[in-house]
Amino acid sequence: HLFFATTRATRKFSNLASDRRVSLLVDSRRNETADFRQAAAVTAIGQARPIEESGAPAEARRLYLGKFPYLKEFLDSPTCVLFDVDVRRYIRVDHFQHVLELDMTS
Repeated sequence: HLFFATTRATRKFSNLASDRRVSLLVDSRRNETADFRQAAAVTAIGQARPIEESGAPAEARRLYLGKFPYLKEFLDSPTCVLFDVDVRRYIRVDHFQHVLELDMTS
């Protein structure tokens, strides 16, 4: 699972209210020429839901604040929502076109 926080006033929140499908991209680019062949990227694809709908909201909040303690005031705001992403699939790309997919549902 992946967690992220946002406020109810954001476009992100509005989009998630109507469609819970998400994808998150993390990559190793450094804006260098070598990135073309050496950079790697991972996309996580899944469904996001507010932690209140998950089985362990207190645990999710504890994990999030353990990593980002400086966001406690933000997370405590009544307009803030902490989301839990249930990752269904990871896609890893490296060496420009080498693709590896990992299905988390099987």
